[in-house]
Amino acid sequence: MKKITSSELRKAWIDFYKERGHVDCGAVSLVSDGSTGVMFNVAGMQPLMPYLLGQKHPLGTRLCNVQGCVRTNDIDSVGDKSHGTFFEMMGSWSLGDYFKEDRCKWSFELLTQLFGFDADHLAATVFAGDENAPRDEEGAKFRELSGFKKENIFYLPAEDNWWGLEYGPCGPDSEMFYVKDVPPCGPDCKPGCHCGKYTEIGNDVFMQYEKHHDGTLTPLKQKNVDTGWGLERNPLSQL
Repeated sequence: MKKITSSELRKAWIDFYKERGHVDCGAVSLVSDGSTGVMFNVAGMQPLMPYLLGQKHPLGTRLCNVQGCVRTNDIDSVGDKSHGTFFEMMGSWSLGDYFKEDRCKWSFELLTQLFGFDADHLAATVFAGDENAPRDEEGAKFRELSGFKKENIFYLPAEDNWWGLEYGPCGPDSEMFYVKDVPPCGPDCKPGCHCGKYTEIGNDVFMQYEKHHDGTLTPLKQKNVDTGWGLERNPLSQL
């Protein structure tokens, strides 16, 4: 597998999305300006929350960037095989523009055509559904149509495949994994297992809902896509 530097990886990410009509909106300070109610930015989408809720962004409906984050919401996982305190999130967004079909197609193109992964070493997960939202059959369909093998697509519960902060835009997500050539740790080994066979590369969040302070969900005015891939997680990256 060819290795590339982190600078090359950042540039490849931005160039890929610019070719597909996105604008590089740039990174903001790691320390939040306070508008999102947190001290540090934990995700690339956090500074964009007003626009994910329907406000018009001055740069348009297709954005991308590379944003430094302090992952305080994953703090209990720091120190395992895949979590660090600080990381860079390569992000892209559709603000009421394209949705699941284009998102899944472009993610597979990134993985296979740009980064050179073999489909046999890729897996994806989708939301299994619960009392709050239905099973994401559409997400699974577009993962398969994009090129993921059907046997490598897994349905997982909300704790694995639902993304959102305490309140604000949220929805089912679909994670992508690199599958290492090592034996499974047991009969239940699959994406989400922490044995090291599956390493999450990135996550496409299909933001269809708004979570309110009382915990209720309502449909968003617009359907968004929030994509975040960890730069350090990419097996190609040699920092």
